[in-house]
Amino acid sequence: MDKEYQGTNRLLLGIVLSVLTYWLFAQSLLNMAPDVQSDLQISSGVLNTGVSITSLFSGIFIVVAGSLADRLGRVKTTYLGIILNIIGSLALIIANGSLLFILGRILQGISAACIMPATIALVKEYYHNDDRQRALSYWSIGSWGGSGLCSFFGGFIDSNFGWRYVFVISIMFSILSGILIWKTPESKIEIKYLKSFDWLGMLVFIVFVLNLNILISNGLLFKFNIMGLVLIVVLLISGWIFFKVEIKIVNKFVDFKLFTNRSYLTAVISNFLLNAMIGTLLVVNSYVQQSRGLSAVKTGSLSISYLVLVLLMIRVGEKILQKVGPKRPMILGSVISTLGVLLMSLTMIESNYLMMVVIGYGLFGLGFGLYATPSTDTAVSNAPSSEAGEAAGIYKMASALGGAIGTSISASVYSAFNDYDLGALLGLSINVVFGILALICIVFFLPNDKKK
Repeated sequence: MDKEYQGTNRLLLGIVLSVLTYWLFAQSLLNMAPDVQSDLQISSGVLNTGVSITSLFSGIFIVVAGSLADRLGRVKTTYLGIILNIIGSLALIIANGSLLFILGRILQGISAACIMPATIALVKEYYHNDDRQRALSYWSIGSWGGSGLCSFFGGFIDSNFGWRYVFVISIMFSILSGILIWKTPESKIEIKYLKSFDWLGMLVFIVFVLNLNILISNGLLFKFNIMGLVLIVVLLISGWIFFKVEIKIVNKFVDFKLFTNRSYLTAVISNFLLNAMIGTLLVVNSYVQQSRGLSAVKTGSLSISYLVLVLLMIRVGEKILQKVGPKRPMILGSVISTLGVLLMSLTMIESNYLMMVVIGYGLFGLGFGLYATPSTDTAVSNAPSSEAGEAAGIYKMASALGGAIGTSISASVYSAFNDYDLGALLGLSINVVFGILALICIVFFLPNDKKK
């Protein structure tokens, strides 16, 4: 790797655009689902699978991709992700049924798995001190800001041009990203011999995660029928095997030694829990359309306050981090975002509920913005350089799996009731619990040391 190279604004823009291919474009399906289902003539089961499978595959393969980035090269792995997004988006554009739809969504998930840890590792390698925190802020703008804009963006493009054009624009962003990253020096760890890959650990992990998602998304976790009991048994056995394999094998799929660092562990767990709160978007979007009669475009416009405040507060979170360290902004962010969801859960209010959603979304974005950079910097700074890609992969795996599992739980709870008001109340209350658990984790486990 080039030790003299310093990251540029051109590279940073390319990185942010590559990150947007998942958080903005792939996630736009959350607000386009009804039109996609109607156009492709697919069942609700196939549609729900397509919605969640991108996050699942991202979460499953992100650690593999992080390890690949460390060894193959972070720039090469970023380009691999860009190419996979182009192919996946093209599959969605030409899809006329379930096959290409599911394939495209899987490729988008693997694309995100490549891009996220590789680009974080590039930031760690080529940006330093305050420049690194600034770069991580912009990376977070692409991530959290993209997730804030996706609902409005998807609804707008779908209503005015058709849902397929979302992925046409995604391809354009991918190409531009590749041009901006071009000629960046390669960054990878120096290895004298190629380590064997932990295929067994990965396969067992896939079984564990897929079983968990099926149990949650189909409401089988607490329905003790034969199917549910079989899946629970498989879940427990695969989890036990995974733990046993990973503590014994030399070249691990997940290196548990990374979690001996309290700061890194706290960042990962709280990141999982706060991203699980993304289920709020699905519940609120579904509720206001089904119960309050809003269109997709109007529904998306409710979350503009989330987008604006998450973008504004990311840089504020960076400045607070530089002055007082990560703990205070992470606590403050958790508290404010949880209050925002709590406000949106008050579905018993009739006349002013939509205004409360706007305010709630604003608090949601404000809290996430304060949390984003201090959390990411805590994870990156407390990981050894030799495992930067793998550590970043685990951190972002927490984001993706948190989002997938949290969304599945929220959707399952919401759809379990014929009463939309009650379903939304309980579905959003689950997200409040996630926020409270994240707060407890940060308060009691994150060290008080100031950022150096």
